[in-house]
Amino acid sequence: MKHDQQQGEPDKLEKLSIDTIRTLSMDAVEKAKSGHPGSAMGLAPAMYALWANDLVYDPAAPHWPARDRFVLSGGHVSMLLYAMIHLAGIEEAVDGKTTGAPALTVEDIRNFRQLGSRTPGHPEYGHTTGVEVTTGPLAQGCANAVGMAMAQRWLAARYDRPGFRLFDYRVTAFAGDGDMMEGLSSEAASLAGHLELGNLTWVYDRNSISIEGDIAQTFTEDVGARFKAFGWHVIEVAQGQDVRAVTDALQAARQETSRPSLVIINTVIGFGAPGKAGKASAHGEPLGAAELEGAKRAYGWPEDAPPFHVPEGVREHVTGALSARGTPRHQAWEKMFADYRKAYPQEAAELDMIFSGRLPRGWEEILPHWPADPKGMATRQSAGAALNALAATVPWMVGGAADLAPSTKTTIEGGGDFQPPRWGGAYGGRNIRFGVREQAMGAICNGMALSGLRSFCAGFMIFSDYMKPPIRLSALMGLPVTYVFTHDSIGVGEDGPTHQPIEQLAQLRATPNLTVIRPADANEAAEAWRVVMKHDTGPVALALTRQAVPTLDRTKYAPASLLAMGGYVLANAGGNRPEVILMASGSEVPLVVAAYERLVAEGVRARVVSLPSWELFEAQEEIYRRSVLPPFVKARVGVEMGAPLGWDRYVGPEGTMIAMRDFGVSAPAPELMAQYGFTVDNICKAARAQIAAHRPPEKPRAEARSCPYPHGEGAPAAQAQDTGAQAAGAHDPHSQLAQAGMQCGGSRLLAELRAKEAARKEAEQKETDQDQD
Repeated sequence: MKHDQQQGEPDKLEKLSIDTIRTLSMDAVEKAKSGHPGSAMGLAPAMYALWANDLVYDPAAPHWPARDRFVLSGGHVSMLLYAMIHLAGIEEAVDGKTTGAPALTVEDIRNFRQLGSRTPGHPEYGHTTGVEVTTGPLAQGCANAVGMAMAQRWLAARYDRPGFRLFDYRVTAFAGDGDMMEGLSSEAASLAGHLELGNLTWVYDRNSISIEGDIAQTFTEDVGARFKAFGWHVIEVAQGQDVRAVTDALQAARQETSRPSLVIINTVIGFGAPGKAGKASAHGEPLGAAELEGAKRAYGWPEDAPPFHVPEGVREHVTGALSARGTPRHQAWEKMFADYRKAYPQEAAELDMIFSGRLPRGWEEILPHWPADPKGMATRQSAGAALNALAATVPWMVGGAADLAPSTKTTIEGGGDFQPPRWGGAYGGRNIRFGVREQAMGAICNGMALSGLRSFCAGFMIFSDYMKPPIRLSALMGLPVTYVFTHDSIGVGEDGPTHQPIEQLAQLRATPNLTVIRPADANEAAEAWRVVMKHDTGPVALALTRQAVPTLDRTKYAPASLLAMGGYVLANAGGNRPEVILMASGSEVPLVVAAYERLVAEGVRARVVSLPSWELFEAQEEIYRRSVLPPFVKARVGVEMGAPLGWDRYVGPEGTMIAMRDFGVSAPAPELMAQYGFTVDNICKAARAQIAAHRPPEKPRAEARSCPYPHGEGAPAAQAQDTGAQAAGAHDPHSQLAQAGMQCGGSRLLAELRAKEAARKEAEQKETDQDQD
């Protein structure tokens, strides 16, 4: 097959490589009958310039910690990245180790957007080697890149030493007009400019086309001037097809180390397509056979070349150009790190844990514990104390709040501020002042987590609305980001319905792979942080109170360490067959306990179930869940100062749910609780009504299943105590359940339940046999 270019000439191979990126993208979209070919066609020269001429990356070591990072913020242009992963010769990595196989083959590209393929419609982190972050929702990748750049600055400040410059990598993100329109990009760019992140470059593909047509209809601002006002270094490339000019701009950005850089390149969407170049029709649909053929003809592509053709020498050329820079740098880094390990063994050991996601020994032992106290404290306060205890043993816990650290209690004491020296801080500081930028805060924390840090961020629960996109993406990527949401109910009080979260808990609970924990008191809050640190396969959201709640007497009630089970029997005076089950989460649990004590004094056989985390509870074996909430007990009352959505799963169709069904009002919190029925009197009234409606049969046919921790029914002595750290022996749920209660194993607790279940079935069978006799 003849090509117009002689393949031995570098400039010819350059053009051939660029056109191969274009044709692979066009062919993949055409075959899938779905996708976005136009921007890939226009951006191919810039993509080549970055990967062949600038990026420091070893394709044989895609997880090398000191590699440059590339983020495709406009994830709809995924074929641009997939084509480059193939041409760059990036090796497949499984569990952090390369297999020697290519990350993407031509066959993978043929299967673009197909079920089970490695080339989904938008790039997905952990699914395709070479993809640094999941992108698609516009501007998220831009903000992720800011988080990655901040992580680089932090790692360098903490671990670099004279003669050992371990972390000097750069982060480059490609963004488009849509990214620039999204408010998130301004949030993130503003903070990046303030922080003087000279290790960050955004390449802005200004093709001036959106789905609806020319952006002159909606977007006429001077983006360069906006970024200059943010404190960025701005470079403009008049012709985005000019590889030399783009390369020079990238190199100029690399040389600018005191501020982030924006490289604006002017491109033509659908470049080369005879009837669609420069038009919206090239954006989000296949070109069609005629346009595809016309574009290939314009590139000088051989007419007899089949779809997905990669000319001889192209892959070797691109891989060779990338490897020539990246491989020697990687090899030198590995040697330097070996010497660093000898000179600084403690720091090297910390880096090993960061790279592998492990935690230091003894991190659990310092979690605080509080004695019983009827006055108690706000769970935001106790959670803040637990956070600080953990931060003392896990130095790479880094985070902050959206201008609310004093209210959310999330300042790491003595941790210093993450700021450039100009603003009185240091890049090794652990407290990030995000400002009033909630969405950027969430996306930045995702970028930091992708770099190995245990990032957290905080705000009021009501403002989780601003953070929905980054929370969803962290759950999709399985990142161990922690969201600390305080002021979690109408307990906010006088601030009124604009600040009283109602539907937010339901929204968070509806997010797959997001674990939501709403602790009931100070000790449950500490245990919640224990679960957070053990859970590394997804994010956790903590819902914490503004108001003080009683610290429960754990010598009287079940240990707080059972929070890891997600739901547990806190108190039980009902033996094997309670008349009524009272259940709640968070601040409402002590309220339910008070109602329980009144009912028990009246002779009612009641049970209290604390349900701090539905996700953890649903992860337990059915036998355990049924022991906590026996299905034959229909009399149930649930209490939560939020929307009732989802509680029917536990309260049942015949139970009573005391919850919020409007947006609340402005008033002191005690008055609000009385207004909406969150009182001991109302809970007791509902319980009595439930008992009356569900009178048990006079002669039950079989012994009910017993609770693993029935209050006052022979619970082991160790279970009557709660040290606030790890409960003793085999009864500690953390020794029984892998990953903080997310999976069940052969624990003594479950063994006891299984034995009781077998005994119950045997008794049922005997009774059946007697009836038949």
